[in-house]
Amino acid sequence: MRFVTFRYQDEERLGLLAGAEQVLDLPKAGALAVELALAQRPQAFDNDMIAFLGAGCAAVLSAQLLLEGLAGEQGAARAERLRCAGALLPLGGVRLLAPIPRPRKNVFCLGLNYADHAAESSKFIKKEPKLPQYPVFFTKAPTAVIGPEADILWDTTATKELDYEAELGIVIGQRGKNIPREQAYDYIFGYTLVNDVSARDLQRRHGQWFKGKTLDGTCPLGPYIVHKSAVPDPMRLDIWSRVNGEVRQHSNTGRMIFDIPTIIEQLSLGLTLEPGDVIATGTPSGVGFAREPQGLLRDGDAVEVEVESVGVLRNRVRAVAG
Repeated sequence: MRFVTFRYQDEERLGLLAGAEQVLDLPKAGALAVELALAQRPQAFDNDMIAFLGAGCAAVLSAQLLLEGLAGEQGAARAERLRCAGALLPLGGVRLLAPIPRPRKNVFCLGLNYADHAAESSKFIKKEPKLPQYPVFFTKAPTAVIGPEADILWDTTATKELDYEAELGIVIGQRGKNIPREQAYDYIFGYTLVNDVSARDLQRRHGQWFKGKTLDGTCPLGPYIVHKSAVPDPMRLDIWSRVNGEVRQHSNTGRMIFDIPTIIEQLSLGLTLEPGDVIATGTPSGVGFAREPQGLLRDGDAVEVEVESVGVLRNRVRAVAG
């Protein structure tokens, strides 16, 4: 199942992809569940992704029943009823937003979590490569988050060196603290895509990463959250970035230095994770600043992040002055 937040008729809605070309409006469809013989009582969905995630397994099961109700002999009639009620919409008629348009907290990120990226970074700054002994965490502010197909607004008064980073994103679905690695996957709702757009000159200038990582609009997220049941092994996924169709990064999540259970165990140590928290798991080699010649982003560039079984996140760079 692929869960989305979308805009339709100037309203932000919670949805579920129904095939490749349709989106199911979950609150509207849930209100019709009894009439369509999909439930014995109305299925209430809050029109908010974070609230949906917090509702846990019951909400996921209800959404699954609605989706399954569109199949089989009675599915066509149910689908027509949902269309008439505005609960089943053509995907081309809505605008997908970031699945969590405004996270409650900063997006958690990992730096230097692929050995090849750590090596290219060390080479650029002319230091001996040294792999981290513990996960390197930083964050991106909620104001950095934008959705699929949204412009990455390159503020040329703030930075001259904008870069891309393809990453697998983890979406937390259950509140937890001090989570042992053996239980880490129990706390995950699903997976999404993150482009950790970075201002390299600001990273160097300020001596730490936060400022250079969190300019407005520098965290493209989406286009949906894929439920974990559809990604049986997130540690064996190919990952790519492309700029104007040219492959810049190609690796596999199995090459992470710190795997997903370790990330969750270490991040949750003394720190409560909550439904809707997003964790970007780091990027492989091939980023723009480390290429020869450099391949930093420019005005008009089309950037794609892709992760096997999760999807493709597309955005375009647009230069603005302030």
